[in-house]
Amino acid sequence: MDISDVSSPALPITPPCTHSPLPYHRDIVTLLRASEPEIWAWGLAQQANPESLKEARSAMLRNTYRLEAESHPKVHAQCAKAMEALNLSAPVTLYQAADGNMNAALFFMPGEIHLVFYGPILEKLSDDELLALMGHELAHYKLWTADEGVFHVASRLFDHTLAYQGAAASHAETARLLALHTELYADRGAALAVGQCGPAISLLVKTMTGLAKVDPDSYLRQAQELDLEAAKSTGTSHPEHFVRAQALDKWWRGDGDTESWIESRLSGPWSMTALDLPRQRRLTQVTRAFLTHFLIGQTPVNEAVLAQVRHFFPDFAPDAAPGENLPAFYAGIDDSLRDYFIALICDLAMADPEHRDTLLLAGARAARDFAGLENYRAALKRDLKLTKPAIDKLLARLGKEP
Repeated sequence: MDISDVSSPALPITPPCTHSPLPYHRDIVTLLRASEPEIWAWGLAQQANPESLKEARSAMLRNTYRLEAESHPKVHAQCAKAMEALNLSAPVTLYQAADGNMNAALFFMPGEIHLVFYGPILEKLSDDELLALMGHELAHYKLWTADEGVFHVASRLFDHTLAYQGAAASHAETARLLALHTELYADRGAALAVGQCGPAISLLVKTMTGLAKVDPDSYLRQAQELDLEAAKSTGTSHPEHFVRAQALDKWWRGDGDTESWIESRLSGPWSMTALDLPRQRRLTQVTRAFLTHFLIGQTPVNEAVLAQVRHFFPDFAPDAAPGENLPAFYAGIDDSLRDYFIALICDLAMADPEHRDTLLLAGARAARDFAGLENYRAALKRDLKLTKPAIDKLLARLGKEP
């Protein structure tokens, strides 16, 4: 029996969901427009280079077999269905590449759709899965052309940035997360094209395993077992398949925690070792709030301490409201963030030798708030060279407080 005639097992059909760019896409565009207006303007001007487009077309003609509609009506028909489902209209060209690995890709050209298929993927997919594949690849085109191409501009700017040796780790992490969110958006396009979630999940499994038949419900159960570990994705361009399957299922079912779940799985806990640009900006705000909260009750605040703080925040006012929910933030940090806050405490304490012990006691309270007392004890010994009796005495005072 021809596998293309067999429909994939499907999860229950539900009404289609709204297919919009993810919050992360919009956050990055907003950030780039506000913080790098000249670079953003340059990116907008680079969107359509006729010479580059001509070279891309020539490369595909040299290295692939073009699938004409007359000779391959089925694949063109499924592409047309997916375009209608995603409300797209543009000339389409389909190609088969020589590469043996099952996959597909969109070669983006504004105003034209070029899809390339790899390996035996067209033979291994059922009708519904082929429709889902078309939806996935066409969703890339939909995203790149949305809002006058701003999301494509953002992606290309990070491609250019990472091509330079001096690119910061935050740039690499932002580019990684932008790519991962883009794949989740494309997975949603796969489900919308076919009108159900199951074939989009079985498509993922087939491209991963090469199997001719899979059960999407079974794979979801398998993925949910891994979800108990709540591990951060280590994907560089695509999230792991078990993450993608769960993210798609949660979105399709309309789970209220979908976006927070996605953030936890793609970004993981807050860590100094993996800060993207949005988290860098947020950590700056949290740092100001932390310093404000830390200095509450230090009256008057020593001028040396204020000078230390104003080196980073020139307009810092110690009597301002913190403006952040610090306990909620602390719940999602790792030891690198705890050590960061402890370093701030130690710097301020050493800036005011006369009131050092008072500041260190306030630091112990803060460290207790973010579950960092053991880290704090180690820092007092390592960085401030306090003796064990002195540290024990300080923390004993903390223990006597209500």
